[in-house]
Amino acid sequence: MPKRNEKYAGSENIEEARIYSYYKYQGWYECLALSTHKKIPPPLYKGGYHMQQPTVILDAKGLACPMPIVKTKKQMNELLPGDVLEVQATDKGSATDLAAWSKSAGHEFLGTKVEGQVLHHLIRKGGAQQEEGEPMISEISLNAFQQKVKEDQSLFILDVRELNEYEAGHIPGAVHIPLGEVEDRAEELTRESDIYLICHSGRRSELAAQKLKERGFQQLINVVPGMNSWTGAIEK
Repeated sequence: MPKRNEKYAGSENIEEARIYSYYKYQGWYECLALSTHKKIPPPLYKGGYHMQQPTVILDAKGLACPMPIVKTKKQMNELLPGDVLEVQATDKGSATDLAAWSKSAGHEFLGTKVEGQVLHHLIRKGGAQQEEGEPMISEISLNAFQQKVKEDQSLFILDVRELNEYEAGHIPGAVHIPLGEVEDRAEELTRESDIYLICHSGRRSELAAQKLKERGFQQLINVVPGMNSWTGAIEK
């Protein structure tokens, strides 16, 4: 039987609704949040009750965004529906990125185990395949986008990188909402004009655009590539 950790079981802070129970089974963790009032943010460790034996293990250690997703997508194309892929990565943002990508691609993100500096992500391949010719998010080249920024200072720009990336340097006036918060904060965005989405390379911004499209946003334009090639003005 899984061993239960009662670390938070005695908490009386019902108002904050932060009663956590942790279960351990073969190194994978499940966090159950018991709440009567609020949605509790996800814990550091998350995953299923039962250990999923991976069909294939993909080594993406040492790779920065978007390469873990690029390699994962390529490997998934070689698997059968129901197969489980373990992605080993060191990029701290890979959990959020792979969870979002899995959802958009029709796969099931099973969870993450942390061992030292290595994140072990499990993804089960879904059965539905994306139809060829399915409408995609509109794109604009970085060069064309930089010219637009010079000509029109009122463009609505959404930067979906992590906070540390944004603070290191962003386009002046860009609104910042990390990829992992886009769904919850969608109503902060305008529906009256084009939204130009940007990240480091164009992959996370594409995922963010897909999330917004599912919520009814239509005027979405993904900037490709992203800030890794930006040569315009920077604000810190």
